Amino acid sequence: MNAPLRDRAGQFTDDEAARWPDIAHIPHGPTTKVRAAAAAWLFRHASRHLDVRIEYPDGSISGDDTSYVLPRMIIRRPDDFARRVGTAGLIGFGEAFMAGDWTTDDLVGVLTPFAERMAHLVPRPLQVLRSAVLPKHPPSEDNSTANTRSNIARHYDLSNDLFATFLDDTLTYSSALFDHVDHYTRRPWSELADAQHRKIDRLLDLAGVGPGTRLLEIGTGWGELCLRAAQRGATVRSVTLSTEQQALARRRIDQAGLTDHVQIDLLDYRDVDGTYDAVVSVEMIEAVGEKYWPVYFQTIDRVLAPGGRVAIQAITMPHDRMRATRNTYTWVHKYIFPGGQLVSLEGLDRVTRAHTTLRLTNQRAMGIHYAETLRLWRERFTANHSRIAALGFDTTFMRMWEFYLAYSEAGFRSGYLDVHRVLFTRPTKEAAR
Repeated sequence: MNAPLRDRAGQFTDDEAARWPDIAHIPHGPTTKVRAAAAAWLFRHASRHLDVRIEYPDGSISGDDTSYVLPRMIIRRPDDFARRVGTAGLIGFGEAFMAGDWTTDDLVGVLTPFAERMAHLVPRPLQVLRSAVLPKHPPSEDNSTANTRSNIARHYDLSNDLFATFLDDTLTYSSALFDHVDHYTRRPWSELADAQHRKIDRLLDLAGVGPGTRLLEIGTGWGELCLRAAQRGATVRSVTLSTEQQALARRRIDQAGLTDHVQIDLLDYRDVDGTYDAVVSVEMIEAVGEKYWPVYFQTIDRVLAPGGRVAIQAITMPHDRMRATRNTYTWVHKYIFPGGQLVSLEGLDRVTRAHTTLRLTNQRAMGIHYAETLRLWRERFTANHSRIAALGFDTTFMRMWEFYLAYSEAGFRSGYLDVHRVLFTRPTKEAAR
C-alpha cells in the first residue's frame, strides 16, 4: 500500500505522478514504520564516518559535523526518506533523490564516499537479511532471447536526440581514453571526441583490425567503431538490438560512403553466423548477465577464425563484490539498465577457460578515464535541461538521469568500479602443452 506524495516543491505534476507511480507514492503499510525506523538508525550509523555533511530539518548533523567544506547532503523530508530506504534499500535511496526527499549541490561529492564504503555500509550480520527483505529481479528482465530486446529498448531506444544532448559528435556512449588523466585533471569538452577516437583505435589495434579484416562488432552503438574500422579497410558486420541505434548508425555509414563495407543487423548475438578474423565489443557484455556468459563466449569462439583476436571493453568490479551483489536488484536495474550485470576479470577468465578455447591474454584498467568521461556527459546533460524538456522528458526523468550519471561517476572515482580493455586469443598448440 502507498500513501500519496506531497508535490516536490510544487513541481511534481499529475502527469508525472502517473508516469512515476513509485516516486509519486510514499511506502505505507503495517511494517513500514518499523522498517523506516530501522533504516533511519542504520543510515545515521553508516554515515557517521563518511566525508559528507548530512543535514536534517531539525538542525541535527550526521557524518562530519565539524566541517563546512565537505559536500552537503540535505535531507528535506526525513520520514519519507526513511520509508523509501526501509522499504527498498538503495533503490529507495535513489527514488528519494528523484522525489526531492534529499538534495545536494554536489551530487558526485556526496555519492563518492558512499561508493568507497559500499561493501561496509550495512553491518555484516544484517547483510544476510538483504535478500529476504529487498525487492527481487523481475523474471521479465532475465536476458533470455525473449526478453533481451525489450531490456535494450528501455534504455537505448529512449531517443537518439536525447543521447545527442550530452554525447560528443562521435555519439560514443562508453568510456573515452584521454592522453592523460588523473584524479585532479579536468579535461575540456573539446577533447572528448579525440579521446573517444583514441579508445576506438586502441581497441581496433588490439584486435589486429586492418585492410581485409573480417570484423564482427557485438553492440553497434551509433556506429562510430564501424566507421573507424571500415576506414582502415576492414569489412564489418555489426549486430544490435536497438532499432533507434541501427537506424542512425546506418545513416551515418551511408553518409560516409561506406555502405559496401559495413552491414548492421538487428540481431541477438546468439544468432550470429559466419567467420571473422576479429571480434570487438564495447561495454555490451554488461547486458548479457552471468547466466549467459558461457553462451556469449561460446558464440564468439564458434565464429572466430583460427588465429583470430577478441578485444572487449568491459565495466568491471572486484570479483568478491560481483559475487556478493550478483543477485541484488538495484536502482540501476529498475530505472536505467534492466537485466544488467557487471563482470569481473576473474569471472571472465573462469568462464572462458571452462567453456571455450579462448584465453584472456592482455588487459588494461582505465577507470579514471571513465570518471572523467562521465563528468563531461553529466555537465553537458545538466546544461541542456531545456533541450531535454523540449523532447518531452519531465523533471523526474532529468533527476533520474542526473543521479545515474553522478552515481556512475562516483563508482569510478571511488575505485568501486573500473573499466578494462581486454584481449582474448587462442593459445598455439605449443603454448597449450
